[in-house]
Parts: sequence; C-alpha cells; structure tokens
Amino acid sequence: MEDKIAKALEYYTFKSEEIFNFINNNSDLTVDKIIESGEELSILESKIIALEIAKVS
Repeated sequence: MEDKIAKALEYYTFKSEEIFNFINNNSDLTVDKIIESGEELSILESKIIALEIAKVS
C-alpha cells in the first residue's frame, strides 16, 4: 500500500510543479486561466497533504 501512496504522491507533486511552472513562465495568461490553474493547484495540494498524512499513519 505504501508503494501506491508513494507513486500517487510523486505524480501529484509532479503535476502541481508543472502547473506552478506554467503559471510562472507565462506572462500573457488571462484572468480565467490563472483562476483555473489556481483551482487545479488547490485540488492537487489537498491530495498531496492527504497522501502525506496517509503515508505517516
């Protein structure tokens, strides 16, 4: 089970960094795209926190 948690944590961390870099490296984003990306980041961060808690438990 720990292997699945570690893989999921790795995946969500990668996706979170990908979105974060996308936002930081684009100077012509629309407000809607920034909000959409922020919402995606929020969801991913919640999943990462839950997985980290599950990993410790």
